[in-house]
Amino acid sequence: MSGPRAGLRVLVTDDERPALDELAFLLAEDPRVAEVLTCDSATETLRILQELEVDAVFLDIQMPGLTGLELGQVLGRFRTPPPIVFVTAHEGHAVEAFELRAVDYVLKPVRSDRLAEAVRRVAGVVEGVAERAVDGDLQVPVELGGVTRFVRRSEISHVEAHGDYARLHTGDASHLVRIPLSQLEEEWGPAGFVRIHRSLLVSLAHVAEVRMEGGRCSVVVGAPGTELGVSRRHTRELRELLLHRAAP
Repeated sequence: MSGPRAGLRVLVTDDERPALDELAFLLAEDPRVAEVLTCDSATETLRILQELEVDAVFLDIQMPGLTGLELGQVLGRFRTPPPIVFVTAHEGHAVEAFELRAVDYVLKPVRSDRLAEAVRRVAGVVEGVAERAVDGDLQVPVELGGVTRFVRRSEISHVEAHGDYARLHTGDASHLVRIPLSQLEEEWGPAGFVRIHRSLLVSLAHVAEVRMEGGRCSVVVGAPGTELGVSRRHTRELRELLLHRAAP
């Protein structure tokens, strides 16, 4: 950004005028937002971004021409990508939003309190305290009572397979997401998630104990502690990884 402004400058893109006007009105009511720009197409969005610096783009998904997700891919190639908040009537695109590193994912009809949370996240990104990606940390979208919220990957102790779904376990909750365990193993491996069983991934950072009893290996993760069995074929690899991690 070229310098601090008194508040956020945001750009809203939606091809439906009533939705565009409503979202712009709600954003303008937020004291953290100083200026709201609007447009109704991906082409116009790109033109505005070439001429002006904005702090965030609030983006519809279902649009003619380039969809919001396709536009998000284009914006992600910018040298300094603007934070994106997807605002949509469709729940089924949360995974794609996660892959595009969206700051938030807000469902229509938009509630003012939910939008305020999205603005808070944007402000955090602009101020350099982003929750979406810090030192490789990500935020994973999860559905809670029809509202999409984001869980920090660093808080996830282990992941359990449920067919084409996966259950993410944190210290005090669990969340079912439509992502196969094999995909998470591939994408989260560099972040320290390893397979310990055909149906389990564990975060090495959350492993508090390794237990060997009767030739069987298990690990304890989280607090107060959850014991997870390690299959024989993964025992040696896991112990080597943990020893390597503990080495100075």
